[in-house]
Amino acid sequence: MAGIMVILDFDKTIIEVDSDNWVVDELGGTDLFNELLPTMPWNSLMERMMKEMHAKGKTIEEIKDVLKRVPIHHRVVLAIKTAHALGCDLRIVSDANMFFIETILDHLGISNCFSEINSNPSFINGEGRLIISPYVDFLTSPHGCNLCPPNMCKGMIIRDGNGSVLGRVCLNPRPDPRKIYKPKTRPNPL
Repeated sequence: MAGIMVILDFDKTIIEVDSDNWVVDELGGTDLFNELLPTMPWNSLMERMMKEMHAKGKTIEEIKDVLKRVPIHHRVVLAIKTAHALGCDLRIVSDANMFFIETILDHLGISNCFSEINSNPSFINGEGRLIISPYVDFLTSPHGCNLCPPNMCKGMIIRDGNGSVLGRVCLNPRPDPRKIYKPKTRPNPL
């Protein structure tokens, strides 16, 4: 299976839920999240929610504990380890964030199976608060694709060795199906 690239989303693919919603719900922020949702873009909302959670005394360790309890299908880890062992090039392109993804993959023991992870950057600041940023600043660098979230055009991320986009996004042609496999669990721009 060497030479086969498998590109996975993270939320509702590797894990069974949306990681942002999972953390917000498990930490008791659902009401505020729902109140703020109509007023700002998703990434700005998640950054605000992390600020609010920190102000309420929620720690990075509590966020990690919540992430370690995320629902996952019992065969996902074995499938990922098997594909990796067979030589597949496994990658993640996700609108989640790096902290959530890395925490869960480390907990599951499969972070070494992925050659590349593209997601919204995140880091823990000096105060111990999780900072989540958009993959691209959609206010200063809009990608112009109406199929993707404003902060991340997945088609512009997924490129083959020649630099051409793999996928039917941003007005690019569909890839040769022998070159790429993108499992889908819900409508996706790829």
